[in-house]
Amino acid sequence: MEAAVRRRQQPGAAGGQGAQPGASFLQARHSSVKADEAAGTAPFHLDLWFYFTLQNWVLDFGRPIAMIDSFELLYYYDEYLGHSMWYFPFFLILFMYFSGCFTPTQAKSSMPGAALLLVVPSGLYYWYLVTEGQIFILFIFTFFAMLALVLHQKRKRLFLDSNGLFLFYSFALTLLLVALWVAWLWNDPVLRKKYPGVIYVPEPWAFYTLHISSPH
Repeated sequence: MEAAVRRRQQPGAAGGQGAQPGASFLQARHSSVKADEAAGTAPFHLDLWFYFTLQNWVLDFGRPIAMIDSFELLYYYDEYLGHSMWYFPFFLILFMYFSGCFTPTQAKSSMPGAALLLVVPSGLYYWYLVTEGQIFILFIFTFFAMLALVLHQKRKRLFLDSNGLFLFYSFALTLLLVALWVAWLWNDPVLRKKYPGVIYVPEPWAFYTLHISSPH
């Protein structure tokens, strides 16, 4: 009886001693994973920015199709009420998100390849939004606010992470495209008459209507 008790106790004791090296191994492995995560770059939210860019293109270009059954009502909503309800909160939310895209580690301030590929369609969409929506003042104000925030956070040794860099480079590309667009159409007499204001940013649809679809 005593021998059986000792046999039952010995495996338990041996198992208890054997569990300590296993636990130490798991702890060491967990610590190494944490160290790798800390040393790596900030994760780029590919799913967020991909679907966000996709829905921008689909919703904005799908809107004219929906405007064929009730044109007058939707035209008023799009040109007047819709601009105030959509663009101001849209850029405000983008700026609020951008203000949280800073990291104290400069090594995390880099962009993966997927982010670089999305910069072009994202910047192109914002170019269309600025020119067709005639919101250049709102856009340039938001971009300068982002630039000022970057310079302010840099004094605190805070750097943009991959998501902040993606948004900042998208806006920078948009500004470049708008500048090229305006320079290309700067001496157009027809568009100059249509947009006589101080800020001359022709709409792409107006250019298409006047110079491409029109027979004259």
